[in-house]
Amino acid sequence: MKRIVSFALRNIPRKYLQLFSHVVLKMMTPFYYGNQVVCSVCTKKFRKFLPYGRVESRANALCPNCLSLERHRLMWFYLEKKTDFFTKKHKILHVAPEICFIKRFEKIHGDNYITADIESPLAKVKMDVHDIPFEDNHFDVVFCNHVLEHVEDDIKVLKEFYRVLKPGGFAILQSPIYGHLKTTYEDKSITDPKEREKHFGQDDHVRIYGRDYGDRLRMGGFHVMEDTFAADMPEEDRKKYGLMKEEIMYFCKK
Repeated sequence: MKRIVSFALRNIPRKYLQLFSHVVLKMMTPFYYGNQVVCSVCTKKFRKFLPYGRVESRANALCPNCLSLERHRLMWFYLEKKTDFFTKKHKILHVAPEICFIKRFEKIHGDNYITADIESPLAKVKMDVHDIPFEDNHFDVVFCNHVLEHVEDDIKVLKEFYRVLKPGGFAILQSPIYGHLKTTYEDKSITDPKEREKHFGQDDHVRIYGRDYGDRLRMGGFHVMEDTFAADMPEEDRKKYGLMKEEIMYFCKK
């Protein structure tokens, strides 16, 4: 299964994975029935989660029912425990929307929940995050996960997120963090896909973030709280919900 998932992620275009992968993976659900792990997003129980990863697959990562990953299940918990996201209607911009969230967030926030992406068939609005087509101070909440490592100018994108967010609003802008790096590594002269994969981990990445990620977010104008939410949870809960202890929640306020 690890090899199949890795092959699909590396060779099938992203838009087709977004459109059809949930249909295929749902067929695997009966083979994973059990009560050892629970998805915090869809609340389904399994004996374990599916593996996931482009190069080296992580065991116990992907929910076969809703396709949540560790970061999605952690974000759901965080929104539930630390914000009023599930109890108050907000005007939301969700960039690169994850399929596990879309219908659930839309059910709560209705037409005020706007999904956007430059190419995703799941999004309502097609846009480039370097030039967001919404007025200043428009949204209460902005979500954009695992996108900043792909964009040409991440600081410009962060300033755009800050611009469209209302004062007092919050953003969750997660990205892969390489803890062994003190500072973010990028080199704009590297354009060949094979070289990008060698240097940045994927052929469509243009940087890898280090421990200075919070400082990068602050360069966009945000007040950033680096919350060790996952590490503070009991180990039994992390195992039960398939969470990663080292993931930091970057809670950004305007």
